Amino acid sequence: MEYFLQQLINGLTLGSIYGLIAIGYTMVYGIIGMINFAHGDVFMVGGFIALIAFLALVAIGVSAIPLALFLVLLIAMGLTALYGWTVERFAYRPLRHSFRLAPLISAIGMSIVLQNYVQIVQGARVKPLPPLVEGGHTLIASEDFAVQLSNVQIIVVTTTLLLLAIFSWLVARTRLGRDMRACEQDLKMASLVGINIDRTISLTFVIGASLAAVAGIMYLLYYGVVDFHIGFVAGVKAFTAAVLGGIGSLPGAVLGGLLIGLIETFWSAYFSIEYKDVAAFSVLIIVLIFLPSGILGRPEVEKV
Repeated sequence: MEYFLQQLINGLTLGSIYGLIAIGYTMVYGIIGMINFAHGDVFMVGGFIALIAFLALVAIGVSAIPLALFLVLLIAMGLTALYGWTVERFAYRPLRHSFRLAPLISAIGMSIVLQNYVQIVQGARVKPLPPLVEGGHTLIASEDFAVQLSNVQIIVVTTTLLLLAIFSWLVARTRLGRDMRACEQDLKMASLVGINIDRTISLTFVIGASLAAVAGIMYLLYYGVVDFHIGFVAGVKAFTAAVLGGIGSLPGAVLGGLLIGLIETFWSAYFSIEYKDVAAFSVLIIVLIFLPSGILGRPEVEKV
């Protein structure tokens, strides 16, 4: 039982990181109906920016961990948002009215560009970061096993739930959220009623990139390493999470992320770790057979 609870905590933490990345996928898809396959690499860029910001703050003498984390959060979100804007401006906007595969191919190309750019600038080796947030709590202690909840895990899960609440409120209650929902229903009609669709779509990419930066910081704090290839792996898992939860639904994205994280963790704990990805994608296939729109997704209505 103790081992099960420990894996549950680990799975929820991993799933929270996937959920943060998946929100970016689902927000972009909800507006323009296309998948931003460069989003995983934007997450990777956010992790590298956070690492560089940490090292720079230490070099100038910022030693208080809470202050350093806050400054790194602002720096990483701001600079990563610029990458998100760049992806939309150069990979999507010129091809918005082209055939549907063109933006997809362009986004894949942007993903490759970001991977190779970071590999050239930062090198191909894994970049480590010393533990910044240490300590934790022992939930259950027995002779054979102790269930540990680290402070980093608390930060990761709490941050994910807080950001989900904030951005759900933003989409449901603010002017920008109304513009997003209008663009989701019909871009042409939204433009006719006075909504600046270019600005709305750009802000959506910026918000998604900012969330990816937060996920990059959480990944860096949790695992203590970052490299140029993590964006592809995490991006595929987060996209799977978005589809599983119901792409277009913010709670569905986080729910899908949590499910993928739990499946991976429990499979690795009780079965062969080499097949954890097979297990995750198998569950995705089974769910989509019976729920084609995902767990919380809404069936798409064809406009005529």
